[in-house]
Amino acid sequence: MTSSGIELATLGHRIRHHRLESGMTLDELGANVGVAGSHLSLIENGKREPKLSLLQEIARATDVELSDLLSAEPPNRRAALEIELDRAQASSVFRRLGISPVKVSKGMNDETLESILGLHRELHRREREAIATPEEARRANTELRVMMREQNNYLPEIEKLAEKHLKAAGHGLGALTHRTVSLMAEQLGFELIYVTDLPHSARSVTDIENGRIYLPPASIPGGHGLRSMALQAMAHRILGHQPPTSYADFLQQRLEINYYAACCLMPETASVAFLQQAKKDRNLAVEDFRDAFGVTHEAAGMRMTNLLTEHLGIPLHFLRVDGSGAISRVYENDDLPLPMDVTGSVEGQMVCRKFLARSAFEEQNRTTEHYQYTDTPSGSFWCSTQTGTTSSGEFSVTVGVPFDDAKWFRGRETQKRALSTCPDEACCRRPPGDAAARWDGKAWPSARVHMQMFSPLPSGKFPGVDATEVYAFLDRHAEG
Repeated sequence: MTSSGIELATLGHRIRHHRLESGMTLDELGANVGVAGSHLSLIENGKREPKLSLLQEIARATDVELSDLLSAEPPNRRAALEIELDRAQASSVFRRLGISPVKVSKGMNDETLESILGLHRELHRREREAIATPEEARRANTELRVMMREQNNYLPEIEKLAEKHLKAAGHGLGALTHRTVSLMAEQLGFELIYVTDLPHSARSVTDIENGRIYLPPASIPGGHGLRSMALQAMAHRILGHQPPTSYADFLQQRLEINYYAACCLMPETASVAFLQQAKKDRNLAVEDFRDAFGVTHEAAGMRMTNLLTEHLGIPLHFLRVDGSGAISRVYENDDLPLPMDVTGSVEGQMVCRKFLARSAFEEQNRTTEHYQYTDTPSGSFWCSTQTGTTSSGEFSVTVGVPFDDAKWFRGRETQKRALSTCPDEACCRRPPGDAAARWDGKAWPSARVHMQMFSPLPSGKFPGVDATEVYAFLDRHAEG
C-alpha cells in the first residue's frame, strides 16, 4: 500500500477512532496485534505506514471491516479539521512565513481549530489571487512558447481526443456545425445556452452543478466564434483542468483549450489530407485552408503551425500584429529574427517596419492576401499577410516560411521584396539622418499613452474574471 502523507493521516485518525470506540489504550491494542504501543502511536499520527497484515490485525482487534480502516473519509469532524490543518501547515505558502506550526492538543476545541483554518484558507486564497508581475507573466509565456516550439507546436494526445469526440458525435467531412458541437456537449452532460447577460469579464460560464454552458448570442461571421467558445468551455472538463494555481498554469490551460477547439474545427486527419494535396499541387494557401473548414483566417494560420512541420516537414512562422506594429501573438520555428526583450519575450515588441506584417497596413486593397520576400540577417523568408479590423483596432495575420519552402505556396511568384537588417537600429528604429538633422530639437510630439501600461495583470482564482459578477449571473439563471 502506497500512501501520501494526507492519506496516512486519514488512516491514522480512523485507527485512533476505532481504537477509542473499542475502549482500548495504545498499549492494549498493541498487545492484541503484537506491536508496541509506541509503534501504533506513530501510525495513528500519520508518521509511519503500516503493513497490510498489521492493518488486518487492527481491524480484527477493533471489530471493524478492513475497508472501514482504509476509507479515504475522515472518521469525524474533528479528524477532518486536524487533517486539513496538517495539510495547510505543510504547504509551501505557510512554510515561507517562517512561523512555527500549531500543535493540536486534546484540550484545543473545534472552534479554535476552525479559526486557525480560516486564516490558512484566506492565506491560500490571497496566494492564488496574487497578481503576477509583468516580468513573471512574460517569462511564463516565453517558457510556454519555447516548450511548444520544441514539440513543433503539436500536441498528439489532444489531437486524438478531439478526433475521438468528433467521431462519437457523428462528424464527418466539412465544416463543424453548431448542431454537432451541441451533440458533443450533450455527450459530456452539458446543454449550450445562449444568453444576453453574460458577465462582461467572461467569454463563457460553465454551470457544473446544473450541466449548462452559457454563451453569448452574437458571433463573428461564420459562427466560428460561438463554436470555438463552446469547445473551449468543454475542453476544460475533457482535459480535467483544475482551478489554475499560477499564471503559468492559467496560460497552459488557455493554450490547451484553444488547441482542442482548433482540433475539432479543423480535424487532424482531414486537415493533413487537405494540406498534403495542396502541397502536392504547390498551392498551399491560408485562405483556402480557412474556407475549407469555415474558420477565421487567424485560426487557419495558427492551425498550420500545428500541422505543417509535424506532417509536411515545413518550418514556418506565424505573426499577429496590431495596427501600431506590436506583436500580439507569435510562433516561429524557422529562425525568423524577431525582436525580444531581456526575458526572451516577443509579445508586445515592435516588428520591423520592413516586414509585410507591418507594411501591409499601407496597402489599398485589404480584402486579399499580400505576399513578400524579406531578406534578413538570418536568411530570406517568404510570407503571406492578411489584414483585418476589430472593435479594438486593426491587425494583420502573417504566415511565412524560409525561401526554399516558398515553392509549395500560392503567391511565391510575387516580385515584392524587402530588406530588413533588424535588430540593427539603422534599419527602421532610427530616423533617416537628413530628417533627424532637420528636426532634432525643433519638434515636441505629445505621446499617446496606452492605458494597458497602467493596468495590472488579471488576478483572481480565474485570472481576469469578476467572480462576484459570475456568481450573481449563475444565481439569476439557476432561479429561472
